[in-house]
Amino acid sequence: MNYAQAKRFDDDLIPVIDISPLRDGSDPLAVGKALHAASSGLGFIYIKGHGIPDSVIETARETALRFFRSNPDDKEGIRISAHHRGWLGQGGAKMQDDAKADLKESFIWGYQAEDGSVPGDHPLRGPNLWPDFLPDMQSHAMAYFAHAHEVAHHLMRGFALGLGLDPRFFLRNSERPLSRASFVYYPPQPEEMGTAQFGVGPHTDFGVLTVLCQDSVGGLQVQDVNGDWIEAPPIEGSLIVNVGDLLARWTDHAYTSTPHRVVNSSGRERLSLVLAFDPDPETVIDAREIYGAAHEPREPATTCGDYLVWRFEKAFSYRKA
Repeated sequence: MNYAQAKRFDDDLIPVIDISPLRDGSDPLAVGKALHAASSGLGFIYIKGHGIPDSVIETARETALRFFRSNPDDKEGIRISAHHRGWLGQGGAKMQDDAKADLKESFIWGYQAEDGSVPGDHPLRGPNLWPDFLPDMQSHAMAYFAHAHEVAHHLMRGFALGLGLDPRFFLRNSERPLSRASFVYYPPQPEEMGTAQFGVGPHTDFGVLTVLCQDSVGGLQVQDVNGDWIEAPPIEGSLIVNVGDLLARWTDHAYTSTPHRVVNSSGRERLSLVLAFDPDPETVIDAREIYGAAHEPREPATTCGDYLVWRFEKAFSYRKA
């Protein structure tokens, strides 16, 4: 038996872009053009100059690992809710109908107001669940969420500029975002599980944009246009971002939502910090807003909220129970 294999990393396919000139306003258009070019290719991009303090990242990682290493009975107290908040245990997600269940565990939370309240306007939005046995987890997780969400906002401005749009185009409806964050834990994957087992199986991301902070372990693999898998290893000081299905749909597939997977063959535990940016649930995803009313898009208009519910119903076993 063996692990699913991938080719070595190719920086011609996954570029590294410094977004500092976008963040500080010194040359946002140049960064926008670079983001546009990368998103029109493989749709995966390493970014540096992201502005998230190392201390925020390290505190989030330490807190997440304490959670995942905790007694399963304690984690059961915040098992995943109907609103997709809390702990999703191993085997709770399957990215394709004919695939094996993922080996990963996740802890998921989302946008909440400063007073801790959450709008009750959508099936995928509800109270965040925080473990009593880790009282500092909420503050550390929300600090990371705020910083990563700010990065996503900068990137969405950059994508708009790259498309020749008003910088606020993708952010017009983002006061009550459906954005979610997750700590994702991958246990060491035994080799005897074979090439059809994954930490997370091949999939495209459901929403608009994913911002991923990897640890040093590696294991992320991305599928190129020829169907071959290539490694996307961690690069120190960088994040990796990728176009999701809704952004591909919004741009009528000028931007690419690319399949990816995780194979943790390291023999060590692996942890990712993930931010999935999505605007308010009623946001209309319609390529004609970009290309004009006469444009005939490949897919009909939908809303962010409706599309995500449809995808979540297919992917997560707890929603079928």
